[in-house]
Amino acid sequence: MSEKEILPRLTEVFRDVFDDEDIVISAATTADDIEDWDSIEHITLIGAVEDEFGMRFKMGEVSGMHNVGEMISIIAQRGK
Repeated sequence: MSEKEILPRLTEVFRDVFDDEDIVISAATTADDIEDWDSIEHITLIGAVEDEFGMRFKMGEVSGMHNVGEMISIIAQRGK
């Protein structure tokens, strides 16, 4: 799965989780770029991403993600 395939799906997940149809993400997007992205919403986001891509992140992956690009990389390696 390529970034071009992942990014539109991931964008929709972000829009759903944060209830904001105007969100535009890129590989460089971080929690600092999205107003409501705090630790609680991060858990919700991870669960929604896992459901969308039919995969489960490992705890070390979740805690090690610093931006959307790292999330995309993991999804590309293991996602459906």
